[in-house]
Amino acid sequence: MLDVRRLRLLRELARRGTIAAVAEALAYSPSAVSQQLAVLEREAGLPLLERTGRRVRLTPAAQNLVGHAEAVLERLEQADADLADARSGLAGVLRVGAFPTATRSLVPAALVHLARRHPALEPMVHETDPAAVAHALRAGDLDVALVHEYDFVPAPAEPGLAVRPLYGEAVYLAAPATGTRPERAPEPAPAAGSAGPWEGSALRAHRDAPWITATPGTLCHTMTLRACQAAGFTPRVRHRIDEFATVLALVAAGQGVAVVPQLGVAGPPDPAVTLTRLPMERRTGIAFRSGAGAHPAVAAFAASLRACVPPDLAVPRAEA
Repeated sequence: MLDVRRLRLLRELARRGTIAAVAEALAYSPSAVSQQLAVLEREAGLPLLERTGRRVRLTPAAQNLVGHAEAVLERLEQADADLADARSGLAGVLRVGAFPTATRSLVPAALVHLARRHPALEPMVHETDPAAVAHALRAGDLDVALVHEYDFVPAPAEPGLAVRPLYGEAVYLAAPATGTRPERAPEPAPAAGSAGPWEGSALRAHRDAPWITATPGTLCHTMTLRACQAAGFTPRVRHRIDEFATVLALVAAGQGVAVVPQLGVAGPPDPAVTLTRLPMERRTGIAFRSGAGAHPAVAAFAASLRACVPPDLAVPRAEA
């Protein structure tokens, strides 16, 4: 009989690529991971890994086994959800991942809503960039998380995970109201149909200005680069800041321009900053392990999130 814990290690190796990365993610030593995978090979009765120097590659049999592991782990999540549903009342820890703007603008209200209905449930919030959510969920470090995607950075399908839409929000170009100006005059908008669905003239008007982006490796950083590239230029990045309040403060100080989502401009408008609506959107969803959507704690938190979405955000019809 194949051991589920070892199947999980093989699944993580398929996703992360190296034994060292699996060990770091799951709090094992590399030697322990190697030993457990060797035992799994003996259980399977055929080679699962091909070793080339310090790297390993999954054999076709191992790749096939990973597919079965995904199905097994999903059924175990469903079984856990059924057992939790049979208990009376929700209690225990629920590990929640959320990115900063959602943590500030949505999660506190959702936690209040959840506590009124399930006071014995103990949510624990971890600020997590959406790019790191998939690994954290599969490793069991999170039970549910908020993730987002942009028009220029669609979220890839992640095996073993499910995502349900929550809301969409507008995206703005933030520029100094006075002081820093584009070095060239804004170009006219392209003729209809000449640039497809993307209209990037607002970005092109600032192609020679210094730019403020998030740190490399985040979805927000990738979104800004791709949006500017779609508008025909590569931004000259001066500052790399992840917190949007700080980004807007730098824009107000004439330090550059930035692309900011709607929840990033919460609070009273700053007269030193001009916001121009861009023809793009940031969409937020609720992510969890496949099979865990019916878990009462996950479902209760998702319901609280939906109940607390600000009225000025676009709620998908299926979730409204």
